[in-house]
Amino acid sequence: MLEQQLSPQSAPLARPLRLLIVAPSLEMLGGQAIQASRLLNRLREEPGLEVGFLPINPRLPGGLRRFQTIKYLRTLVTSITYVASLFCQVWKYDVVHVFSAAYFSFILSPTPAILIGRLYGKKLILNYHSGEAEDHLTRWRRLVIPIIRLVDEIAVPSSYLVEVFSKFGLSAKPISNLIDMDKFCFRERHPLRSIFLSNRNFEVHYGVDRVLRAFAIIQQRIPQAQLIIAGDGPERDALRRLARELKLRNIRFVGRVEPERITELYDSADVFLNGSEIDNQPLSILEAFACGLPVVTTNAGGIAGMVHNGITGLLVPKGAADQLAASALRLFEDPDLARRVVSGAYQESLKYQWENLGEQWLRLYQELGSSERALRSDADREGVSTAHRVDT
Repeated sequence: MLEQQLSPQSAPLARPLRLLIVAPSLEMLGGQAIQASRLLNRLREEPGLEVGFLPINPRLPGGLRRFQTIKYLRTLVTSITYVASLFCQVWKYDVVHVFSAAYFSFILSPTPAILIGRLYGKKLILNYHSGEAEDHLTRWRRLVIPIIRLVDEIAVPSSYLVEVFSKFGLSAKPISNLIDMDKFCFRERHPLRSIFLSNRNFEVHYGVDRVLRAFAIIQQRIPQAQLIIAGDGPERDALRRLARELKLRNIRFVGRVEPERITELYDSADVFLNGSEIDNQPLSILEAFACGLPVVTTNAGGIAGMVHNGITGLLVPKGAADQLAASALRLFEDPDLARRVVSGAYQESLKYQWENLGEQWLRLYQELGSSERALRSDADREGVSTAHRVDT
């Protein structure tokens, strides 16, 4: 009986694929954190996967947390804690999926995960999200590209970024951003109310100032028009000053909106405005699609791959606040146009569900993890055989 129990053929050695997601937690404002959270929730429902999460912004325990409130010291202690966590956790997993932004953030967050993952011989996915990729890879070419070449796969949300990476001799797989359609509430808006929404971080390249300038033009035509500005960031004070200079009325800065309140935010408005100068595949536009808001946006970066002019939204050139305003006003002059783009946008949003994207992620994990698990299974079987020989 003992011999039968220890037989390599009868011992069930199969185990789940172990996957580690390395990304910002929801305490950090931004689309990467939201995307990582959505992906984690879905992956943890999948059989055959054992999924862990390691935040790039870990919270220190107890009284040590006060060090994370002090400028500069905060970056140092958070980075030390993060790197220590990588050393303690990465070795347990088969595949490490690392989220990435650009510039200095790339050095602080993805780089340690890539180097430690390579040290442990793990399969690595770099999931790059920034619309600033071309400038980043151009300016930091000598430092960044050798690090990127250490990963096994590069995944990006848009064909736009696939093209950018190809310019630098790097091959990337396009896997779109994920939205949970069951978390959003589609509402038809007939007739449209003149309540506009901007939901972007307050960074220069997201062009919230263009939205304010466009709204100043809109308000000349529709005096009762309202604008809701959601988000936060380093441009907060500058944007508030600009709103005062433009003498805007009926405008509300509502700050950061937590994910559990995001549907309420979209439901409060009727038209979505976006003025990006640099961008990739904004989650806020996909969410507006899902909620039934017609989208008027600049054509920055990967946006033109998701917003098709006159079909899923209205596109204008980057920097053109006057055209942003004119296109928004067209929606009120032509209700049929508004209905068409809303219908087209909702159909577009269905492409970004887990049912359509999950298989792509699972196939990528399985392809990378199969060789790692095969090696471990061989080692496990060898251990069982050795134990069998010793016992007999």
